[in-house]
Amino acid sequence: MDESYKHPTEEKKVRFRTNLTGSKKENIKWIITITLASFITSALLSFISSAILEDIHSFIAIFVVLIIIFIGIVFDIIGVAVTAADEVPFHAMASRKYYGARQAIRLIRNANKVSSFCNDVVGDICGVISGSASALIIVRLTQNKSPQEAVIASLVVGGLVAALTIGGKAVGKIFAMGYSNYIVYKVGVITQFVTGRISFLKNSKINKGKQKKKN
Repeated sequence: MDESYKHPTEEKKVRFRTNLTGSKKENIKWIITITLASFITSALLSFISSAILEDIHSFIAIFVVLIIIFIGIVFDIIGVAVTAADEVPFHAMASRKYYGARQAIRLIRNANKVSSFCNDVVGDICGVISGSASALIIVRLTQNKSPQEAVIASLVVGGLVAALTIGGKAVGKIFAMGYSNYIVYKVGVITQFVTGRISFLKNSKINKGKQKKKN
């Protein structure tokens, strides 16, 4: 069956081009930064979510868990879309000065960092928080219940959280692959809007400081 295919010989091996972005030093720095940021963010958000969920009704707690799952799915869609998007159309859009086109190009050129942040940092943190939050809900629902009811409640809640997370991300990946350029462009528009507002606030503070010094 395989005799009709060609195989590389010892003298002439197939060589593949590497697609590494950035220098080794930059990649190591990014890995250390993203690891520390993930640890600190996950610890803080887990503490905050646990403190909030302890004092609210069970139905509201379930709604909060659903929001956390939804956030994880949205960022997973962005991470997949950035890796699948084509940079070429955005150059034409940037030349015509389309709002958000340059930011979209930056997102695609930094796809490894963007996907790592969206899929690994935000996605995994949302998974951890939704898991711990669902555990708190199970504890609350199973108070003064029989062991059999407690087992059933834990299975139902845990199964629903896992099913919504996995199923939502599966649907999200299909959507991200099919509409990658559209998603990246919309994220670029949001990014330009946010960065524009931040730079505007910074400039206004600097101008106010200069006016005070003159007075």
